[in-house]
Amino acid sequence: MIQNPPDYRRDTVLPLPMEVKAEAWAVDAACSGNPGPMEYQAIDLQTGAVVFHFGPVHGTNNIGEFLAIVHALALMEKRGITDRVIYSDSYNAILWVKKKQCKTKLARTPQTEQLFQIIARAEHWLRTHDVRTPVLKWETKRWGEVPADFGRK
Repeated sequence: MIQNPPDYRRDTVLPLPMEVKAEAWAVDAACSGNPGPMEYQAIDLQTGAVVFHFGPVHGTNNIGEFLAIVHALALMEKRGITDRVIYSDSYNAILWVKKKQCKTKLARTPQTEQLFQIIARAEHWLRTHDVRTPVLKWETKRWGEVPADFGRK
């Protein structure tokens, strides 16, 4: 499920607002309907490259935003990356990560069971790792869409 579709690859580095750190990954999720087919990705703000892409799976946008942050945190830790921050435009997802719990109201069904297992794995990762990477709120009203945005609005 993790892939780098050519449609989402960025070929150029995006201009960033002065207050945004370039040494960062931006994450975002997209969902067609809510719930519906959900996917998420991370973009390296220095290079514009897609760091990872996951989905689509049946879920919600908030779950995707939460999983994108945890995925980025885990991947940074695995790669020994300590000099970056993560930007997310989702206040809820940032709060869920801080509380180490995905507070979704999505029904647990056979269709969503795989996603709930991924959520449980993410929550377990948060509880068992010392998160030192800052997760910062992307200020959409001031800076425009987060660079990881799927552009489907």
